[in-house]
Formats: sequence, C-alpha cells, structure tokens
Amino acid sequence: MAITSANQLELLQTAEAVAREKMIDPDLVIQAMEDSLARAAKSRYGAEMDIRVKIDRKTGRASFARIRTVVEDELIENHHAQMTVKQAKSYLANPQVGDEIVDEVPPVDLGRIAAQSAKQVILQKVREAERDRQYDEFKDRKGSIINGVVKREEYGNVIVDVGRGEGILRRNEKIGREAYRIGDRIRCYIKDVRREARGPQVFLSRTDPQFMAELFKMEVPEIYDGIIEIKAVARDPGSRAKIAVISYDNSIDPVGACVGMRGSRVQAVVNELQGEKIDIIPWNQDQATFLVNALQPAQVAKVVVDEDAGKIEVVVPDEQLSLAIGRRGQNVRLASQLTALDIDILTESEESSRRQAEFAERTKLFMDTLDIDEMMAQLLVSEGFTNLEEVAYVEVDELLSIDGFDEGTAAELQTRAREFLEEQARKAMEAARAMGVEDSLIEFEGLTPQMLEALGKDGIKTLEDFATCADWELAGGWTSEGGQRKKDDGILEKFDVSLEEAQTLVMTARVMLGWVDPTEAAAESDADEAEGEDEEAEA
Repeated sequence: MAITSANQLELLQTAEAVAREKMIDPDLVIQAMEDSLARAAKSRYGAEMDIRVKIDRKTGRASFARIRTVVEDELIENHHAQMTVKQAKSYLANPQVGDEIVDEVPPVDLGRIAAQSAKQVILQKVREAERDRQYDEFKDRKGSIINGVVKREEYGNVIVDVGRGEGILRRNEKIGREAYRIGDRIRCYIKDVRREARGPQVFLSRTDPQFMAELFKMEVPEIYDGIIEIKAVARDPGSRAKIAVISYDNSIDPVGACVGMRGSRVQAVVNELQGEKIDIIPWNQDQATFLVNALQPAQVAKVVVDEDAGKIEVVVPDEQLSLAIGRRGQNVRLASQLTALDIDILTESEESSRRQAEFAERTKLFMDTLDIDEMMAQLLVSEGFTNLEEVAYVEVDELLSIDGFDEGTAAELQTRAREFLEEQARKAMEAARAMGVEDSLIEFEGLTPQMLEALGKDGIKTLEDFATCADWELAGGWTSEGGQRKKDDGILEKFDVSLEEAQTLVMTARVMLGWVDPTEAAAESDADEAEGEDEEAEA
C-alpha cells in the first residue's frame, strides 16, 4: 500500500497513540516509521542505494529521497550511494568531499510482505525506545526506596510492579521467610539497575543495610536535613541490626532523635523490617570508644587495637562473655561489620592468664640469657623490658631507676646482654654463609646476621634474589579470602620489619643493581608519602 493523502493524518494519529500507550516520545515512533519505510523502499529500488524517508510532523506527508555522498575518486566503493567530485559537478556548482546529492524518488507501494516487515521494524524500534525510557527512569533512582505492588512470583522471586516497569525481588533479598500474595503493597530498596538483552532489570532488596538507612532517613527529619548522619549500618535481616549515628548539632542527641517520642520513629522502621531489633549507637572517631558502644549491651573492660592487622582485642568481665558474643555470635559479628575490624573477645581471666604466661616467658628469657636470678629478671619485666636489645642499648639511667639497681649492676647487665647478642649474631652469620648466602647480600646495608640467616633458609642468597622479593613477602601482610582476613607470614616479620621498611630495602637493592633509575625511585617514594599523608588527613 502507498501512503496517500487520505491516511497521512492517520499516520500521525497512530504515532501519537503508540507513544502515549508506551509513554515514549512521539518523535521516536515517527523515526521508527521513517526507518521502516526506508527499508521497504530499499527492497524496491535496491539495497545498495541510500534511501531516506522524511515524514512531515504537521501534515504526515512522507517524502522519499535518494542520497549520494561526494567522495574522493580513489575512495569510491558504492556507485549507487557515492559519486566523485567530477560527477557531482552536474548537480552542484562547486562540489566538495562530504557533500550530499539529494534526489526525490516516487513513494513506494508497500506489498503485504513489505508492510509486515515495516511493522516489525516499527515494533522493534518502539520496544527499544521503551526500554531506554525505563532504564533512564530507574538508573537515577538506584539507592532509593520505591513502593510497588506484587505482580507474581517465579521460583521464589517476587516480581513487583513499580509503575512504569517491573522490579525483581530475589529470594535471598527477602527478609526471613516473607511471603507475599498478588496485589500486596511492598516497599523495597533499589539495589541495582542493569541493561540486559531482555530489557532493563531493576533489582530490589529488603535485606540490604542501606534499606534500613533509607527508612531512617524517611522517618527522622534530622537525618534528611543532614543534621544527623548515618555513619555505618550492620544487619542480620529479620533478626537484629546496629546503626551508628552522629549529630553535627551539639543540642541534638542523635540516638534520641532516631528513637523518637516513646520510640515512635524507630518503631516505624522495626515494623517495616518485620520486627527486626535495632540498636542505635553513637558513632565516635576513636575506634576503641566506638567499639565499646557497638558491643552494647555488653560491658567492656579493656580494648587493644592492632591497626596494622586491622584487628581489635576486647576484654570483658567473665559474666559478660555470652552477652558480648550474642546468640550464635550475632552481637560480635554485627559489631565487627559496623567497625570494619576483626574482633577477638577475651574474658578478664583469660587475659590475666595470658599476661602471666607472657610475664613468665620474658622472665625465663632474661634468666637464661643474662644469668640472673628470678627476682632480678622479674624486676626487668615489671619495668617494661621485653627483649635483650632493650636491655643492651637502653640509656643507663633507665636501668638505674629500677629499685636495687646500681651503676655496677646496670653496666654488668648491659655487658652480658651485648655479649650474648654478639654471639648470636656470629652464629647466625656462620649459618648464613654455610647455607651459601653470598657477599653481595651480606654487605647490603640494613640486614642483620639473623635476617641473613632467615633469608638463606628461604632460598634468598644473592642481592638479585632479594631484589625480586615483594615488600609483603618480607614484612608479611593480610589478604581477604571469601570475606575472611588471612595472615601472610613475612620472612623478616619476626624482626619487626614494617611494610614501608621492606619496600625501601627492596627498592634500594634494585637501584644498586641498576634495575631502577634512582630519580624514578625517589619520585615514587615521594608519591607514596604524599598519598599516605592524604589518607591520614582524610581519616
């Protein structure tokens, strides 16, 4: 069929009706019609030709045109859609490469097959436009809460009508054993929006920690206004949750504001989360204080933070152990998620036993190496001495400050300690040489004989071997596997070599071997220092 004047207006009306039904721009529908008519015209005039169709947005009249592009003589590939500059002079006074020659051609008469093909093109274009519209609408709403109506359930996943599209609430994103019937109203968190072959997919969640944060933002005006900020959230969906808040107005209590009058605000969130118990905790910049708050309602006696390992040790009264751990470890697990630290919980009796064991171990070390009696060794440990190096090289005044120590005693202790350390160093050096450690590594500054022995045992015997080591291989570190932090032991870790010191040693070796330019190494070191300072400033 040809597009006659009788149905030109109907063409525009059809485009507007389809656009209104699919909630897309009418111009997109008309563009789809133009593409479909152009494809039908190519089947009539030849697929090699560049046929374009333009539908007048006011009258609905479709005009068909053949386009030929002006190209260089040697670049012409399709004589039906291209022409040379010389050929174009018949149409244009001063043709240039890139100009287009437009010739109007008669409208085509669409047969049954061509009309069906045109219809398929229009439907495809409209479907793509509808998908783009859905994606554009929901991509900016990622991270917000949306209300919807349960449409159906597929294999445990709930399909939710969210207005101009559908969202999917997967089985593992539902709270506990939530069950919904068709027509039920549901409130969800938009966790992700993705483009997929079957169209945009809106993934919903009711278990995401940010769902609870957004609910509090809706219930607590101070959070919405920015007076109170939610710093961290940890959830065991359907059972218990912890949320850390801070107030930027000294006159407003962040915990009280979130609880509300007679618990009205927090109760509204609890009801939405199927009775999930919520602990509201004041956030604190000091990790130890924050952790004490996070472990509520348990009481904490002492906190020891190991920032390098990202672990924290908590000592609680014996009777508070079960409360601190919680049912099935829930309380300590949520506190760990909230603070982003691995938490070890000890009772006061366990910590006391450990301290006594450490005291006895250090006492025996001083008795065996310095050849002194138990009382003198205990005095050294009580004053904070932990190893022989401290005794050997500490200022004499520190030893004289210990009750019962005179100058003669202090000098004798330091002499014995130094002699023992020197003997240990001599034996370590002999062992290293016996294992084949070469002079290039022995003469490298920064490595003690004991370190050389440890390196030799690990097969590192030359400066080249040492230069190929990674800093974490020497100093040790932590890696994450399956969400669990795993300790990687370093070759020189027992000698208290830090990651930065290991990095400096390895880089120095590489410079000495000519593997790295000294200026590049210095620039990299400055960049690392600047990055570290920026991180400290942000913290």
